[in-house]
Amino acid sequence: MPESLKGKTVFVAGASSGMGRAIARAAAGAGADLVLLARRPDALGETAAAVRKIAPDATIAEIVTDAANAAALEAALASHRPQVETVDILVNTIGTNIVRRAFGELTPESWTGMLDVNLTAAFNLTRFAVPLMRSRGGGLIIHIASTAARRADRSGAAYQAAKAGVVALTHAVMEEERVNGIRATAILPGMTDTPLLNRRPTPPTPDERARALKPEDVAAACLFVMQLPPHAHVAEILMQPSQG
Repeated sequence: MPESLKGKTVFVAGASSGMGRAIARAAAGAGADLVLLARRPDALGETAAAVRKIAPDATIAEIVTDAANAAALEAALASHRPQVETVDILVNTIGTNIVRRAFGELTPESWTGMLDVNLTAAFNLTRFAVPLMRSRGGGLIIHIASTAARRADRSGAAYQAAKAGVVALTHAVMEEERVNGIRATAILPGMTDTPLLNRRPTPPTPDERARALKPEDVAAACLFVMQLPPHAHVAEILMQPSQG
């Protein structure tokens, strides 16, 4: 049977919308307390309000900061120390893309910006989580990557390189930290109906969106991993729409 998350604290980064909001709702429904992080305070507040309706007795902390900025992240986490010191599970859903994503359109600035949001934020969050989880005798880190990390598509060279880096980071941390009771999993969704689709050079049609994965599908996969017993590890989950 899946384990309840009651008594556990789940840290969801990128919780203001899309997959992050869906994962926060799923974790709350399974009994977890939550630390929610995002850059947009209004949208983050909407997620917190939705979670409180599901789990009115849960402890919920809201952290507004940019996880790609190491100094800002450290300062924000320090100001919420009592909550973050109880974190058992980190779920990182942070990601973005740009309209001018073709290789010939990339600039040094846009390349660096894409790596900062999609990969450096993952590193900064993992760098926070690993020492904390070591001190607690274990924990779980889940990074949401993309099928673009495994298969070339039109999502752009910078996005694909960054998401491939997220997958590599996840597996490296697992290899090094398993002796400390830390597990790390990468979830690689294909096209998912989130606000990120609006950043495509040509946004998908309503029919294409209807065939896409939903944030709740990714949340269900994430919840499956979160509810596994500590002796079980899932390295990757690759998800795709069944109708392409």
